[in-house]
Amino acid sequence: MKKVAFYTLGCKLNFSETSTIARKFEDSGYRKVDFTDTPDIFIINTCSVTENADKKCKKVVREARAISPNAYVAIIGCYAQLKPKEIAEIPGVDAVLGASEKFRLIELLDGFKRPEQPQVFNTEITEVKKFNTSYSLFDRTRTFLKVQDGCDYSCSFCTIPLARGNSRSDSIENILKTANEIARTEVKEIVLTGVNTGDFGLQEGERKERFLDLVKALDEVEGIERFRISSIEPNLLHDEIIEFVAKARRFAPHFHIPLQSGSNKILKMMRRRYQRELYAARVTKIKSIMPLACIGVDVIVGFPGETQEDFLETYRFLNELDISYLHVFTYSERENTLASTMPDSVPAKTRHERSTMLHSLSDKKRRAFYEANLGKEFTVLFENDIEEGQMHGFTENYVRVAAKYDPVLINEPKKVRLQSITPNGVGAISEIDDVVLSH
Repeated sequence: MKKVAFYTLGCKLNFSETSTIARKFEDSGYRKVDFTDTPDIFIINTCSVTENADKKCKKVVREARAISPNAYVAIIGCYAQLKPKEIAEIPGVDAVLGASEKFRLIELLDGFKRPEQPQVFNTEITEVKKFNTSYSLFDRTRTFLKVQDGCDYSCSFCTIPLARGNSRSDSIENILKTANEIARTEVKEIVLTGVNTGDFGLQEGERKERFLDLVKALDEVEGIERFRISSIEPNLLHDEIIEFVAKARRFAPHFHIPLQSGSNKILKMMRRRYQRELYAARVTKIKSIMPLACIGVDVIVGFPGETQEDFLETYRFLNELDISYLHVFTYSERENTLASTMPDSVPAKTRHERSTMLHSLSDKKRRAFYEANLGKEFTVLFENDIEEGQMHGFTENYVRVAAKYDPVLINEPKKVRLQSITPNGVGAISEIDDVVLSH
């Protein structure tokens, strides 16, 4: 029985796909092992959102070769679709498979015998039409379920449409079937993932179903405690969706909404499909009917042409918004994007300084969010995430809680009351002793 190990770079979508591919290997008689357990085969699922992700891929290949010099090394994922020839030239790589081929690698690579020259299996991204159902099962508490793939948007900084193709979706019928399969496992929480999740409903180029229809259908699935929407564009987060989540049985009051910039000038240069006023309206709507909802924000600093005043406009806009945390990305030039040809590049030092400012603002926003939750009762779903004798879990509104390890409570919903803020987070006192919120 050959041993196979997996390494995933990038987003939750990649994790869901890696997990699905791993199950295909196990169903075919391979044994999944840890990366360091001298595998016979390495499958490395790549990201190409930033230049750093590309460098990480090369490093992982070197590490794989050091662990098992004679193992078969296959590279899949977004970087593999965008730069197949470049990857094939990395010392130690045996095969490169693009967006369509990665789900057929067992059949394409024929027993994983190392070739004399690297093999490349790569279809033009315009030809990639099929939707491949994927979900993760690496954690018995939570799973990432892919409901949508690809993107029809043309943001000037993004390579994802080049790496994943046009927007396409699973059907509600098939998603419900998969969700019910997951419900028969130990998993208690499903996170809906996609490249442009709110664009759900495109099958073979036609709008057949809506994201709201999917949310309503999933809310009826028995055996799942919670559903989360991983990320959704502000122009696709309609009031109907917000209003339904507010009264839903199973959907968590947690929204992650990409902003990217608080400057309308920069948003236009980024080719985003909204202005800051729409974004602010979405936040106001959520908080008006779900005051304790968690709202996360993606923001990019250092985009070409971003002046100090543009950045401060973003900072002030975020500071005034009732949001819970930030995911801060430093702009990274990517080949074949419009932004990479734009003038007025922002110096690396300035990008770093702006990133540091927004990370500090994120800490401030998170603490304010924690303070707003003090004295309130929530349900924590504890995970098998043990650090220094403590287990961790999340409330429905994405508050991370730490408590003294108790195996009986793992993967079991538990009521807690958040009571005090400590240097390490927020305390929660209930039937569990010494529960604290963890950053």
